[in-house]
Amino acid sequence: MRLACTIEYKGTSYHGFQNQIDLPTVQGSIEKALEAVSAQADSFNYAGRTDAGVHALSQVFDFQTSRSKK
Repeated sequence: MRLACTIEYKGTSYHGFQNQIDLPTVQGSIEKALEAVSAQADSFNYAGRTDAGVHALSQVFDFQTSRSKK
């Protein structure tokens, strides 16, 4: 199943969207959350990126999961 999500966040504590070694990023936080929800570490697609400290009101990403609805 492929799901699309829209997120909103305050970027103050993040070092941008895209993963960076040993730094907190939005992508890293989303990946951790997806692992907890979907029980797998699939990659995801996202629309746009942000720089360090930038906030987002409506950023879209999608991901694939093999977990079924229950």
